[in-house]
Amino acid sequence: MIPDVRLRLLGDAPRVALVSLALFALAGCAAPRPHLLPEAVVAEAAPPTVSDVASTPAAEDDDDSSRMSLSEVNKELTNPVSSLWSITLQQNNNLVTTGPGGPTLYSPNLFFQPVVPVALTGDWNLITRPVIPLFVSRQHPVPGKGYVEATAGIGDIILAQMLSPSPKLVGGWLLGLGPTWIFPAASSFWTGQGKWQVGPAALAGYLSDKWILGAFAQNWTSFGGSGPQSTNGMNLQPFASYFLPDGWSVGYSGNILANWKATGGNAWTVPVGLQVAKVVKLGPLPVRFALAGQYMVVNPREFGQKWNIQLVIAPVLPKLVRGNLLEPDSLRFGMPKHPPAP
Repeated sequence: MIPDVRLRLLGDAPRVALVSLALFALAGCAAPRPHLLPEAVVAEAAPPTVSDVASTPAAEDDDDSSRMSLSEVNKELTNPVSSLWSITLQQNNNLVTTGPGGPTLYSPNLFFQPVVPVALTGDWNLITRPVIPLFVSRQHPVPGKGYVEATAGIGDIILAQMLSPSPKLVGGWLLGLGPTWIFPAASSFWTGQGKWQVGPAALAGYLSDKWILGAFAQNWTSFGGSGPQSTNGMNLQPFASYFLPDGWSVGYSGNILANWKATGGNAWTVPVGLQVAKVVKLGPLPVRFALAGQYMVVNPREFGQKWNIQLVIAPVLPKLVRGNLLEPDSLRFGMPKHPPAP
């Protein structure tokens, strides 16, 4: 018998290292029930952004995205160590299995994901990437009542910060390392884990003129909070794209998830997915649109994702902090001013 579905809305060198820690302080994993990861982990944004080898590093602030070609902007917005500031809005439309023999249910969510790179020196950048789940809908059984309920609300917040060398040091290699946190900000027991969590974040990859390839990994372990269970979970985000003319690209889409506390068939989520993206200019503002489809070849048996259709909208933001933080005379704040085009 198909269960009843109900909806409940709820509401850096030592100097670099020291500055990085200070910024981190200013800016700010209970095994999930029992196989679930926080919703922001399950479907984190499009792959992290990485600078083009020939692009202006974050230490040089006069990168004007309105003067870049569409393909150059697409490269910058397809990566986690880019010189561009941007905001991503990501809508996921998941189909979730309720268990063996049970129906497949619709579970949407919406994420708000700014990417804020700041230059510490001319050679080192600090990349700050929060993920804020503005809307999460999660199906779950209601103990003792024989039906499935959908609870919606705000999810737990993820904050990753990575120290990354600029292309001046590493050329086309993409490297990043730092801490990642999960804050128990969810408005519901079911849309979060109720745990403070921390762990490492690392990125490695390569960017050429025509393609990008790499992986971004995060692992969180709980150290406090009101949630009933401890947590230990991983999000491995492969990224691979081939860049086409006129701002088009095609590539892999999907996050590999592991819950190290889960048992049986509930530990892994392994997707196979394809994404098509296009950068357009709305007036002077470059915006990246992407559409992806994902099929989970391995997923948790109970309330695991099976399919996902994903829409991503990522406009470029003006850089409000320019120059190097360890060189105060170079710092400029506010909206950039450029001379009018001839």
